[in-house]
Amino acid sequence: MLRSGIIAKKVGMTRLFQEDGRQIPVTVLQLDKLQVVAQRTAEKDGYTAVQLGAGTAKVKRTSAPMRGHFAAANVEPKRKVCEFRVSEENLIAVGEEIIASHYFEGQFVDVSGTSIGKGFAGAMKRHNFSGLRATHGVSISHRSHGSTGQCQDPGKVFKGKKMAGHMGAAKITTQNLVVIKTDLDRGLIMVKGAVPGSKGGWVTVKDAVKKPASENVIYPAGLASVAKAAANEAAAVETATPEGDTSNES
Repeated sequence: MLRSGIIAKKVGMTRLFQEDGRQIPVTVLQLDKLQVVAQRTAEKDGYTAVQLGAGTAKVKRTSAPMRGHFAAANVEPKRKVCEFRVSEENLIAVGEEIIASHYFEGQFVDVSGTSIGKGFAGAMKRHNFSGLRATHGVSISHRSHGSTGQCQDPGKVFKGKKMAGHMGAAKITTQNLVVIKTDLDRGLIMVKGAVPGSKGGWVTVKDAVKKPASENVIYPAGLASVAKAAANEAAAVETATPEGDTSNES
C-alpha cells in the first residue's frame, strides 16, 4: 500500500557511535510542523494524494491565493508545500501533523533534493572526462572535451552530448538509505550517508521503492494525534494504578 512521504529540512551531517565502537556518518533531517494542507481524491481530482506543508512562512510573504488555501485547511502559512501520491485507504485528514515516528530505525528510504549548484563547469569536472593528451601536438586545450560531432554522416552534434555546462542545482534522488535513529522529542530523523542539497535545504523522504514493505511501517502515517492519545492513555493507566499496588496481581 502506498503511503505518504514527508518534507524535511537538512540540518547537516554528524556521526553516531555504536556500542561496539563503530561510528556511522549520518545526515540529520528535521520535521518542522509538517501538516496535511489538502487532499486529492479520485472523485474530485482523478487521483488520490495528500498535500503536505512544512515550516512557517510570514503572512506578508505569502500570496493571497496561498493564504486562502492555508486558511481553508486551518493551518499556518507554510514555507514548503509538496504532494505525495497515496492509496485511497491511506489518505490523511487535513490538519493532521506527521511526526518522526513515521519511520523506524533500520528502514530503507529514498531521499530527493536539489543538489548544490556548481555553476559552469568543464567536461572533466562535470562528466569525469580524462582530458586530452599531454604531448603529441596537444597544446593549450588539455582540459577540453575534444571532438563532439561526426564527418559527413550524420554531420551534427546529437542532443544530450556530454559537454561543458551548468553543473548541479538539479533534482537528485538517493535510494536505499538506512534510517539509523529517530528523535521524537526534537522531530529528527538520522539517515546513514549523505543526501542531496545544502544545509537548510528542503528534501522529501519516501519509503524505498526497491525494498519490500516492512511489517513495522505505520499506516496511514505516524501522526501526532495518535501519539498524544497513546500518551494520555498510558498516563491514565498509571494514575489508576498507584505505585506498589499489587491487588490486581495473582
